Parts: sequence; C-alpha cells; structure tokens
Amino acid sequence: MTAEIICVGTELLLGDIVNTNARFLSRELAELGISVLHQHVVGDNAGRLRALVTAARARSELLVFSGGLGPTADDLTRETVAEAFGVPLAFDEVQWQHIVDFFARTGRAPTPNNRKQAFVPAPGGPSCALPNAHGTAPGVWLEDAAGHCAALMPGVPREMEAMWREQVRPRLEQRQSCTIRSRTLRVLGGESSIASKAAPLFESANPTAAIYCKVGESEIRVTARAETAAAAEAMCDAYLEKFRAVLGDDAYDVDVPGLAWTVVRVLKEKGLHAATAESCTGGLAAQLLTEAPGASDVFGYGFVTYAEAAKRQLLSVQDDILKRYTVYSGPVAVAMARGAAQLSGAELAVGITGIAGPGGALPGKPVGTVYVAGFDARSGEAWLYRLALGGYGERPIIRTRAALYALDLLRRMALGLPAPDARHLAPEAPFAEMDI
Repeated sequence: MTAEIICVGTELLLGDIVNTNARFLSRELAELGISVLHQHVVGDNAGRLRALVTAARARSELLVFSGGLGPTADDLTRETVAEAFGVPLAFDEVQWQHIVDFFARTGRAPTPNNRKQAFVPAPGGPSCALPNAHGTAPGVWLEDAAGHCAALMPGVPREMEAMWREQVRPRLEQRQSCTIRSRTLRVLGGESSIASKAAPLFESANPTAAIYCKVGESEIRVTARAETAAAAEAMCDAYLEKFRAVLGDDAYDVDVPGLAWTVVRVLKEKGLHAATAESCTGGLAAQLLTEAPGASDVFGYGFVTYAEAAKRQLLSVQDDILKRYTVYSGPVAVAMARGAAQLSGAELAVGITGIAGPGGALPGKPVGTVYVAGFDARSGEAWLYRLALGGYGERPIIRTRAALYALDLLRRMALGLPAPDARHLAPEAPFAEMDI
C-alpha cells in the first residue's frame, strides 16, 4: 500500500508549530509496511486542500490527515476531504453527545460552532466516524468505490497519536500482508568516507540502506520488508553485521540516541568511571555524558578549566608546561586528563584544549587546532590526538566534534580498542614526546 501524509494548518506553514505529527506518522506507516510517497503541509484553505487531495488520490491508496477538524470556520479538512471522496456528512447525535459530555467533565458547555464537529459519515457504510476519547473532535475514516481510503485525525499530537493507535492502525493492520522494520547504525566519521568504504551495501533492494550525515558522525538506516516483524528485524540485523564488518570499530552502536549513551553503557559493563577536563569545549563533553540515563553511576567529576590559572590550581598542570608549550598543546591536554583522573579517582579521563575560534590562532596552530588526550589511571598510559577541525565550520561545530572525539576515546579506552590517528604514550612519557 502507498500513502501520503497531509498535515493541515496555516500555523505549520508559518513555523509557529513544529510538525511532529508527520514524523510520528511516517514511522508508524513504515512499521506497517506502507510506503509513504509524499508528505505535505497545506494551509487552512479549501481550494488548495481540495487540489492536493485530488492529486494525492491519483497517486496513492491511503491519505493520512492531521489537523483541521476543529470548530472554527477555517477548520475545513472534514468537509473538503469528504466532498473529494464523494462521501456525504450528516449530523450525528452520538458524536454530539460525546462532545457535550467532554465539555461537562471540564465544567464547561459547548458553543454552537462545536456542532460542526459532529458532522460525520452516516453509520453503516465503509466510511465512518472515529471516536476521540481524548478530545472533542471525532476523526473520520473515508473510503471510495475505487478502494482509496483516508484517515482524518486531530492536529493535537496527544489526540492524534491516541486515535492512530486506537482507531486507525488496527484498520490498516487488517489490510497489510507485510511489515517494514528499520534499525539505525551509528558510525563515527563523515558521510563520504563511510559511503566509499561500504558503497556496494547501499545498492541492495531489500534490505535497503541509507546514510544520513550528522556533526562528527553519520547514521546508516537499514530497512527491511518481510511478512512478519520478526523476519524483517532478522534481515536488518544480518545486514547491519555486513556494515560492521566493513566499518570496524567506527560503527559504535545500534538504535541509540548518541555516542554518550554507548559510553555510559560500556563504562557500566566494565565497572569503570570517567572524568573530563575541558577548556575550549567548556564542559560540552560532560554535558553530553550527563544527558544519557545512568551517567551518575559512571561519571562524577567534570572540570571546566578555561583559564590558565584554573588549569594550574584545579588540575595541577605545571607552570613550566604551560609556559613552554602554551595552553594549546598536547602536553597540556595530557596533564589535564591526568589531573582529572587523580583528583576524581576515576580510572579513565579525557582532557581537551585548543582553539575553537573565531580568533586566537597562533603560528602553526590555526583556528580548529584541538588536542584531545585520554589517560588510563590503571596503566598510566595516555593517548593524544591533534585535530585539525577548522575546515568543518564555525565554533559550535569545532567544539562538538572535539567533544565527540573525547567521548569516543573514553569508549576505546574502556573496551581496549585502538585509537586510530592518536599517539599512544607510555607511562611517564616525556612531555616533549607529546608536543604534536
């Protein structure tokens, strides 16, 4: 089955309201194996809505609407779509009583314009009202002689999602002979690099794979179509393993909101704790960590040492190191990580210092030069990156990418994985060796 999503409301076009309904409906339809061909947003205008419905019916078997079922004059979805489908509407006493009762429960009374919400298809045919247990506006299910159907639901997300689950989805499940499942692999690195390594895997018809670029990382979404949900999920899992085999340790997790969730999980599994010491990122790495549930079990200390004095006083970075190498250097990043580990008692720590811009460049160290160090208190070993992030954009992007490098270094140290392009430093390595 093919479908189109049509969200009605001038407030959506003006950007006054974020259109979360389209995202919800797209995911739900995909789970049912229904292919969404188009998404639309149309204002409260009967002519434009009528033209859109006519064009969408010619392309797709199912139209899913949200919005425009209210009592005001500009709420036109019910009347306009029913007319396009050739389905007459009539006043329904049952639906009107539901509206009256809903108002009564909140100590109010309906106004005359609420009566328009009770105009629905006459009972007994394939078209019918969809009861709304969470608001005043009933939804509408429409079918025409050619087998096209439409689901009209309220625009309020809470009401729409409930009506979808209680009324619309069960109807569609009876019509479907297959289902679609998707899983998302999170991968560190840019889109072009990943695509070049795994190019043949993006050519499959079922499962399909698509890549989406994020700051500092990418998502690979694998989608499979099968007769059952279990079969589709098994197809996704098997295909994800093919990507893992090609991408290696850069493919860090599946179906997680971000890298911090993986780091917290890995630290828990290994019984480890982490600390952060940050300069140019201003606590961003610590913020990302604490967004993940359970972070308090593995993360107790985050130091923001923006000034030289803070690095000396809080992290015991020695004066001679600061003077000889400057605050923007590998030795300072390592000393920051080491100091954070010693003060916090954590087994693992990271230190970040650099030039996030827009000013502050030094000879041989342009804007975007960032040092990220990791320190393992168990062995005394350290790892050090010198990153050139200036080509990736402005200050927020430089800071975000640096924080992600630090989180990934924590992950790699916890799992005992190599850190590509990072210098491995033996315990008590001379600071001159760190000046990269």
